[in-house]
Amino acid sequence: NAVQVEVENVKDTEPDMVEVFLGKDYAPGFYAWLVPKDDDKAKVGLAAKTGNPKELLQRLMLKHPVASKKLRKAKILQTAFHPIPLGGQIPKTYSNGLLAVGDVASHVKPTTGGGVIFGMNCARVAAEIAYEALRRGDFSSEFLRAYQKQCEKILGFDVNVMLRMRKTLNAMSDEKLDGAIDFCIKLGLDKALQNVKDIDFQGQALLKVLRNPKMLTALIYFFLLYLSANP
Repeated sequence: NAVQVEVENVKDTEPDMVEVFLGKDYAPGFYAWLVPKDDDKAKVGLAAKTGNPKELLQRLMLKHPVASKKLRKAKILQTAFHPIPLGGQIPKTYSNGLLAVGDVASHVKPTTGGGVIFGMNCARVAAEIAYEALRRGDFSSEFLRAYQKQCEKILGFDVNVMLRMRKTLNAMSDEKLDGAIDFCIKLGLDKALQNVKDIDFQGQALLKVLRNPKMLTALIYFFLLYLSANP
């Protein structure tokens, strides 16, 4: 579950930088974010696998060693709650006269929770299938099942890679995660990834950057972490 608030009177933010906060005490199983807006306003939110998102957000704003300095005196203007499905596409996205698209079909990246690009790709497929169903006058489940197959073809590989990444991240302690991030920074991986254009289809992006020796070293490191976290 996720919560996001719009706040004002935020301190010390960079207008062109989104801040991400990790840690099981504040966003267990996921992360928190701070997105600056105009003037002193920002969007602040988090998603969590366990716990009460509202209480976790209050803790983040008041007690996090970095975020609290920016948000302790912030005033909440709006609050929104929203579930984020992270398990990959649901087993059946079609029925007689029905196609499920977007969050309801879990067209969401398991790593980041973003779903705009996945949803748009599947919406295009849904429109094509719906047009053909209308042309044929056939809205049966049997005909519409082609929608699920096409979405799986588009998303399947990347979602499977990201599910494994999410499983590994969730199994790591805060200390191990900090160590992994430090390791990647020392490798210069953050700079190497700046040239990656397609960040939504992360499985395919991973294959493209494997030609970079730094990326290959990091992949081996995370593979060993995955094995240790999933014996």
